[in-house]
Amino acid sequence: MKIGIVGFGLRAGLWRYAHSPADGHEVTIICDISERGRRDAADRIPTAAITDDLGDVLSAGLDAVLVLTPDHAHAPVAIACLEAGIPTFCEKPLATTIEDADAILTAAARNRARLYVGHNMRHMPAMRTMKDIIDSGRIGEVKAVWCRHFVGHGGDYYFKDWHADRRKSTGLLLQKGAHDIDVIHWLAGSYTRVTAAMGALTVYGDVGDRADNSDKRMGDWFDLGTWPPEEQTGLNETIDVEDISQVNMTLRSGALASYEQCHFTPDYWRNYTVIGTRGRIENFGDGDGDEIGIWDRRHYGSAPPDETVVVSGGDGGHGGADPLLIAEFLRFAREGGPTETSPVAAREAVAVGCQATASLRKGGSALPVPPLDPEVADYFARGQV
Repeated sequence: MKIGIVGFGLRAGLWRYAHSPADGHEVTIICDISERGRRDAADRIPTAAITDDLGDVLSAGLDAVLVLTPDHAHAPVAIACLEAGIPTFCEKPLATTIEDADAILTAAARNRARLYVGHNMRHMPAMRTMKDIIDSGRIGEVKAVWCRHFVGHGGDYYFKDWHADRRKSTGLLLQKGAHDIDVIHWLAGSYTRVTAAMGALTVYGDVGDRADNSDKRMGDWFDLGTWPPEEQTGLNETIDVEDISQVNMTLRSGALASYEQCHFTPDYWRNYTVIGTRGRIENFGDGDGDEIGIWDRRHYGSAPPDETVVVSGGDGGHGGADPLLIAEFLRFAREGGPTETSPVAAREAVAVGCQATASLRKGGSALPVPPLDPEVADYFARGQV
């Protein structure tokens, strides 16, 4: 397989799983509009052609392409690749507006081109284990999903570059939360019908040390020793996204869900509680060796889990999820067939993130989540055939 990459920045590490000539798949061309991106690409894959012209990618006779640009550039690049008939991997979130997300799915359906979205959490061992427990019926029908996300590296990850600028990310409830909103939908087996949110910029907006980091990467400035958050330096020149937010969701199944996100906690992990009609589960950490508790009997007060499942992780990024993600995409690009990720689900995560962000910036009023065009949804329901 001949594979192209568009955008060689924060998620460029996925090239390690896409580029394996001995296994029959090779990254042959990389496109990036920045000098830093092109230089990094040439260093990592010396055999690949390097360009700043998307047209070179579209005419390269590719079997697949990875769109790894900043979020606000996903739509024009992904649409161009789909219109060229190239099986396309688009990193999450699918887009930064509902309109752009719908345009990407519409382009895939119109051109009968294969689209895959990089929601790698569906391949994370902790999330897969929770999903398997739910699907076994052990806790009954899901009625509630609660997720708390302690984003301890938020100051380094999201407030020193374009993520902090709502013109490019919409907000972190979308950009960072799209992962967990998708997993909430996946665990509950239903999409959101209506949502309401609250949030604020409470810490990083008061940090006065700002810098232009456009020629840098997160690895250039990350420092675990920076604490407390008010002592961060070199934050993005524009910061107008929230650093703490919470959203409530009513799902179409009638289940209720919530997601809470904070970017200045001392620890960094996510905690899910899923409550069904016959019990509940909760994860304590989301990596290799962490635990998932199962309660399916009545107790007096607080009680240890009735059973504890230890998470067994894999090798590679995100607990082994990244290599599984790319392997599934390459198989899908070659052969088609069902996938664990879903473009429609990715669109629904964007829609909730956008509506929730609109809600929190308008006083927290409840807003409906607009549905996807039924004809477009049907293309994906039929497995993109």
